[in-house]
Amino acid sequence: METYSLLREFADSWMLLFLFTFFLMVILWVFRPGSKAEYQDTAGIPFRYEDKPAPDAETEKEAQK
Repeated sequence: METYSLLREFADSWMLLFLFTFFLMVILWVFRPGSKAEYQDTAGIPFRYEDKPAPDAETEKEAQK
């Protein structure tokens, strides 16, 4: 059997199944319970410091104490 034919058969069967399973796992990971807060926080990053620059990491740590 030629290499091309072997790879083509593999891609048509097992790789298709693997990629479909991977796609489903990504969808389940994105829509898992409890992920909404994480995505809302990430989506709000550009709007956090509208009127002043973002503080340094040290200043932010001191403010959290």
